[in-house]
This record gives sequence, structure tokens and C-alpha cells, in this order.
Amino acid sequence: MRPGHLIADKGYSTGIIRGYLRRRRIPHTIPERSDQLAARARRGHRRCGFDSDRYRRRNVVERCFNQLKRFRGLATRYEKLAAHYRAVVTIASLVLWLNHDPQNTA
Repeated sequence: MRPGHLIADKGYSTGIIRGYLRRRRIPHTIPERSDQLAARARRGHRRCGFDSDRYRRRNVVERCFNQLKRFRGLATRYEKLAAHYRAVVTIASLVLWLNHDPQNTA
């Protein structure tokens, strides 16, 4: 199954990864590192397209992962079977959702 869009940080900004994504026709939003931008400018190449609004939404996913890591069994993956691990992720997500305070969004 192919993802609709991939969002990654600068650590994944390599020619190999970008080439793989292009060959697989997977749209992506990955910011370029400053050394890559300088090399492109020296060679006279244009910058890669970058959707900053889409990249900002990546923060929501990162914060969700950090909240889920509070559950020790989930972070260390005590459950070895995929079905059991998925159940633990679902339960942890429900606990976070039930404890969520919509007034405290900061």
C-alpha cells in the first residue's frame, strides 16, 4: 500500500531517499539541509518544492507519539504479537483522548 504523502524531517533529506520516493511516485515534504541548499545554488539547480503549511502539521503527529511513549509497555513493546500491540496502542489512544482537555490546547 502506497502512502498518500510522506512528511519527514531534515535527517531524511538525502538524494537516495528522495530518488526512491520519486521512483515510487510517493509525494513528499522534506526540508533540505543548509549544505544541500548551498550545493544546489553552486550548481545552478532549482530548490526542491517545499510545502511549509503541510510540514507544520507534522508536529501534531510528533506530539502524539510523545504522549503515547508515556505508556511504558507501549514504548518498550512488551507485547510481541502485532494484534496485541495494536490493542495496546488503541487502549492508550483512548486513554489520551478521554483525558484530553479541549480548553488546554497549549
